[in-house]
Amino acid sequence: MKEGDHIKKGDKLLLQDNVQANADVQAQDAAINSSESAVQAAEASYNAAKADLVTQQANLEKADLDYQRGLGLYKDGLIAKQDFDQRKTTYDAEVATVDASRARMLAQKAQLEQIRSQLAQGKAVLVHTKDVLSKTTYFSPINGIVSYLPVRMGEYVVPGIQNATGSFLMTLSDMSIVTSEVKVDETDIVNVKIGQDADVTIDAVPGKVFKGKVTEIGSQAVLRSSGLATTQTTTSNQEAKDFKVVVTLESPPENLRPGLSTTAKIKTAERKDVIGIPIQALAVRSRKDLEEAAKNAKKDGNVTLAAPPPAAAGDPKKDDVQGVFVVNGKKAVFRPVETGISGVTDIEITKGLQAGDEIVIGSYKALRTLKPEASVKVDNSAPKKTDDSQ
Repeated sequence: MKEGDHIKKGDKLLLQDNVQANADVQAQDAAINSSESAVQAAEASYNAAKADLVTQQANLEKADLDYQRGLGLYKDGLIAKQDFDQRKTTYDAEVATVDASRARMLAQKAQLEQIRSQLAQGKAVLVHTKDVLSKTTYFSPINGIVSYLPVRMGEYVVPGIQNATGSFLMTLSDMSIVTSEVKVDETDIVNVKIGQDADVTIDAVPGKVFKGKVTEIGSQAVLRSSGLATTQTTTSNQEAKDFKVVVTLESPPENLRPGLSTTAKIKTAERKDVIGIPIQALAVRSRKDLEEAAKNAKKDGNVTLAAPPPAAAGDPKKDDVQGVFVVNGKKAVFRPVETGISGVTDIEITKGLQAGDEIVIGSYKALRTLKPEASVKVDNSAPKKTDDSQ
């Protein structure tokens, strides 16, 4: 047996030295055979004692009849007192004999029960010794693979006791059900539900996507740096946290091994026939900026590279508005929008855009400095790389 071997339920895995355990079983078998013979002998003695008691009771009954008859004859003066005394002595002797026979029978019965108890005790000890012997041979309880084998033939192993664990012999992995444990950011975990579909990729199996479903969602947050649960640390910090999510693969390949690195994409929601835009097309402007842009739209429509000044503290018009820049002629018109679900690169627009609208897509730096109603020129060519160090 070696690591990576496929095993079936019932296959022999390991064999420990069992000379002592086997000898204990044989010795206990012999003891039980002796006890069974003793039980048979005790039963025979008990039955003989019962038969003797019956015989003595019959003799007592005869002696009692002779005594009663002699008593009547003696009162009538038909027999001598010597004959009457002999009958009475015989009756008294039979009473004592019956008592002795009954005592012997009870003693034989108690001895029989004692030997039977010893036999039952011996059988219980035999069950124990056979259990110890059976645990020297290890059989596989499942179908799977040997994923970890720390011991080799000839090495010494020790059994576990109350305050110390025994030797670790082997790890068997049931690969009929394969799960992938992934970490989900705390901002996304609220959208993950049991039963959601997931696409799992395995680093060791490139180019393939395996289907799965979410089967477990952790309830304890895990610190991203240390991997400890938040209940295991006493320090309070604002460190990013993750939650463990278990995804069960629907059709795992046979060549998988425990511990492989995986990545999962969980489908938390799905929309069809909707308007979607790249996430980088979204921009945020304050209401004050939008109002100023509307007033100055007819005067100045050039692109300004400087970011607009922040709103003054306490300004009621500082509320931010989320929207996109729509190309209207040669101007970039800011249009507020409402969003729905988002993916890795795209986001759903539920209100504010129509199919076919042309929007401005650019880097965050470019969109941050773009003013509403600014003049733009459509250029869909690939952007040129710039040296940020200059």
